[in-house]
Amino acid sequence: MWYTIHNYVLWGKCCMMKENSTNYELYTEAGERLKGCERVWQKYPRPQLRRANWQSLNGIWELDGKSVRVPFPPESLLAEYEGVCKEHMTYRKEFQLNNYDRTKRTLLHFQAVDQIADVYLNDVYLGRHEGGYLPFSFDISETMTEKDNRLVVKVIDELNKDYPYGKQCKNRGGMWYTPTSGIWQSVWLEQVPGRYIKELKITPDLHGIHLEIREEEGMCERAKVAIYLHNGEVLTTDVIGGQDYIDLRSHRTEDGSVYEPRLWNTKEPYLYRMVVETKEDRVESYFALRTIEIKGISPDNQETACVCLNGEPLFMHGVLDQGYFSDGIYTPAEEEEYERDILRMKELGFNLLRKHIKIEPECFYYYCDKHGMLVMQDMVNNGDYNFVMDTALPTIGIKKYLNRRKRITQVQKEFFEEHMCRTLELLHNHPCIIAYTIFNEGWGQFDADRMYAIAKKADPSRLYDATSGWFAEKDSDFDSLHIYFGPKKPVKKKRPVFLSEFGGYSYRVEGHIFSGKNYGYGTCRSEEELWERIYARYNELVTPYVYITAGLCGSIYTQLSDVEDEINGLYTYDRKVCKVDKKKMKHMADNLYKWQLHR
Repeated sequence: MWYTIHNYVLWGKCCMMKENSTNYELYTEAGERLKGCERVWQKYPRPQLRRANWQSLNGIWELDGKSVRVPFPPESLLAEYEGVCKEHMTYRKEFQLNNYDRTKRTLLHFQAVDQIADVYLNDVYLGRHEGGYLPFSFDISETMTEKDNRLVVKVIDELNKDYPYGKQCKNRGGMWYTPTSGIWQSVWLEQVPGRYIKELKITPDLHGIHLEIREEEGMCERAKVAIYLHNGEVLTTDVIGGQDYIDLRSHRTEDGSVYEPRLWNTKEPYLYRMVVETKEDRVESYFALRTIEIKGISPDNQETACVCLNGEPLFMHGVLDQGYFSDGIYTPAEEEEYERDILRMKELGFNLLRKHIKIEPECFYYYCDKHGMLVMQDMVNNGDYNFVMDTALPTIGIKKYLNRRKRITQVQKEFFEEHMCRTLELLHNHPCIIAYTIFNEGWGQFDADRMYAIAKKADPSRLYDATSGWFAEKDSDFDSLHIYFGPKKPVKKKRPVFLSEFGGYSYRVEGHIFSGKNYGYGTCRSEEELWERIYARYNELVTPYVYITAGLCGSIYTQLSDVEDEINGLYTYDRKVCKVDKKKMKHMADNLYKWQLHR
């Protein structure tokens, strides 16, 4: 046994070594079209709080004296940055505001900058943001000029583990990837009235929404809301005091009948358009009607708990989605590349993406809303990681090293808690998100029960996998398992059993490889062998347990695409080759859903 463990650890260390060979230049088709292009990522960055008067600052900037294309991290091919990526870097951009209106306020938005950003405009210090994955903004009304403006962003990215860092590693290799620095999401300007709508909070059920409207100083005093119904009619109502419940059934149609709301699900993801107007401001948004909950599988079987979407049992047939791209690393060539990934997975029959340890631009979640792709969103880990304790030993079944969390500092704990709560606020309105992962495989794990309680109180409308894989404590909505090796199978528990990671078989497609290394959980020599192993593993771990004997509520196959050394994707890293038979994958998925229906 210890000989096996020793070899496993050595193998892991080899995977973590920094390779010296030059990587192949893998571009997606979208990335190839963007070579030399200056206008990139030009869609409105915030799909659920839209205004008309805005301007993108994406495109060519200066970074330490050399040109760089924003919003791609400078380490990426799409950035076309010829300088050296350092821990301290300075971005510069000169701009003029189009359609400048001096009677309005101007906001400067950054969607994400990794890890610390100090921002200056026209030599005036605006402020600092720390973190790397969440948006922030500044009111530049008093600092900006009508003509030429000089924007400077000083970035510090030491891959400090006090902050969230996800799968980034200075010595990339194996399941750890190239680090990304600086600006990696959109930068943009927006003009707003003196008293503007800062936030909408939309919480749905099967009949309507609870709506909160916040301005900068607090709750909005009065707003008019228009909801565009699927029959072509419009429901209008006044919201007094900043919040109200809007029941769509209160609307009487033209023939006098009660309006019957349309629900959102994976097959018919209906989105309602909504306009909110105050005395000074107007924003457009959207919402969907759906619920997610855990309850007994039937009135006669309350002991077997299952996940229910809109009151109906749901099997979460998912795939791990790392959100990495061969040409842009953290940022795809264009917004639509997220949509293509979603449609690729729907074509294979999947209904859920587990967004793994990365928060995406909001357009990703919009495309999931639009196409009915469920999302389980991971929180981004900070703090300590130990390969032996957190990965090697638990993977082969030794999981008794639970309480070693004294290495997580108080600063790291406080930042994780703050970042988790802000993530819940940022993504609250997206109907696609049905669940969150709080800790993955013990990475930075601490006080899991307390974090679960905080998250559940902040957003009780979602489900939570408190400890994905192992190191479970008392409280969670799932019994969560990672099974890559061995004969272990799901066992029925009081909570829904969730196979939150499995599979991960590698298959090398020549001409679409990032490096000479092959990382995965079993090697296949052909597409046929890959399919046979995937099919066999589903038949072993998933199909027999869909609600029937073990109460299995879902499974997550590893993974959507290859990522650097990992060649265990269903697609190659450049997304140009699907490594599995699409019809066979879809047929297997359809059979899983049939098992669910005939429980």
